[in-house]
Amino acid sequence: MFCDGCGAAVQPGQAFCSRCGKQIIGPVSPVYPIPGRVKQHVHLLGILWYAISALNAVGGLILLVVSNTLIPHLHQMGAPQETPTSFLSTLLGIVGVIVLAKAAFGFLAGWGLTQGEGWARVLALVLAFLALFNIPFGTAIGVYTLWVLLPGQSQHEYDEIVRSRAA
Repeated sequence: MFCDGCGAAVQPGQAFCSRCGKQIIGPVSPVYPIPGRVKQHVHLLGILWYAISALNAVGGLILLVVSNTLIPHLHQMGAPQETPTSFLSTLLGIVGVIVLAKAAFGFLAGWGLTQGEGWARVLALVLAFLALFNIPFGTAIGVYTLWVLLPGQSQHEYDEIVRSRAA
């Protein structure tokens, strides 16, 4: 139990604080431990990974649709005959599949973080490093993920979350 003026330890029934001299009025209430940074932020981090993955999924689907519907018909729309439509279609298709795979891994990381899975921390950190290059939203979630999950103490806190949810 602590003084509400200076934060010094106070014994039950004590009338005045031994450090600052403030009168203790009413019952002294116990102070509950403040949860760690990881515990406070891991659920929000999972939700943010869901959101950024949804944006990536929409972008990947748009790339696939464009590569399969628009690009093959560029010559019919008046593009020069030298335009490499098959190359562009293949390139956009591959990039679309990569973006969709990144979105799938992001959804998996978000689910793992919200459920307290042990492997989700490592997956989220890998995705965070990759997301740093996607300005502005990817950079923001990448920095936030690294701030929450990367420090050495964060691993111990996350392991406690995993153990508490497994029990």
